Amino acid sequence: MTTLETHDPASRPGTALHQVRVDGIHAGYGTDTILNGIDLTVPAGAVTAIVGPNGCGKSTLLKTIARVLNPTAGSVLLDGEPVHRLPTRQVAKRLGLLPQSNVVPEQLTVRDLVERGRYPHRGILSAWTDTDHDAVAEALEVTGTASLAGRYVDELSGGQRQRAWIAMVLAQQTPVLLLDEPTTYLDLAHRLEVLRLLRRLNRDRDATVVMVLHDLNEACRYADHIITMRDGAVHACGRPREVVTPELMADVFGVACLTVDDPVTGTPIVVPLEE
Repeated sequence: MTTLETHDPASRPGTALHQVRVDGIHAGYGTDTILNGIDLTVPAGAVTAIVGPNGCGKSTLLKTIARVLNPTAGSVLLDGEPVHRLPTRQVAKRLGLLPQSNVVPEQLTVRDLVERGRYPHRGILSAWTDTDHDAVAEALEVTGTASLAGRYVDELSGGQRQRAWIAMVLAQQTPVLLLDEPTTYLDLAHRLEVLRLLRRLNRDRDATVVMVLHDLNEACRYADHIITMRDGAVHACGRPREVVTPELMADVFGVACLTVDDPVTGTPIVVPLEE
């Protein structure tokens, strides 16, 4: 059995970690409150997966952290500063967001889309630099979309389009990555490819990665830290082995199950029980 290594970026000299903290936030849409007083700290320099049943507030939490939604109460702190009070460009240099739904203008190529990830780093009239070129080329390469660079995004398959959007977020080169269901539309091979890529970015660059996932077994295998949500609140958080238990599955998902060790990584695997 190959056990996944424990990642402790704080132990590496000179590592600059970026802290995200949520203090008592309430948030929602119009008069519909979704989040009810959430408090949590995202482990800096780690991979965190947010899991929970549909409608529990996972995407709303991610949008509020990313400043897409303003909380009606409480605050989100980025390195100790309220994120909703920071200048937009400064936030965009530190937080990269892949939302769940994306709308692409017609006749926009993959390269055009990925280049948009560089906008926070450039002035309105500033010239395109070698750093910008290198960031875009690397993002295309690591997501396997370099061969698609000249294709129009609206002509791609769902999986190809998703990888192009991920490339745009990576080109932004932010120390914190927020991804809402990044493996949507991807087949098994590409799903694993993306999850391995995100973990590699975390290990190699100490990027703080926060992603909403539906597959609990993938969350256990690829995340260092898991946040479980139910009814707009955090139910439990911690390492996969501490959090993903038969008791949690019954409480949060209403599913009777066993948990067994993954034969490759030793992380928990959820096995539903027959009725």
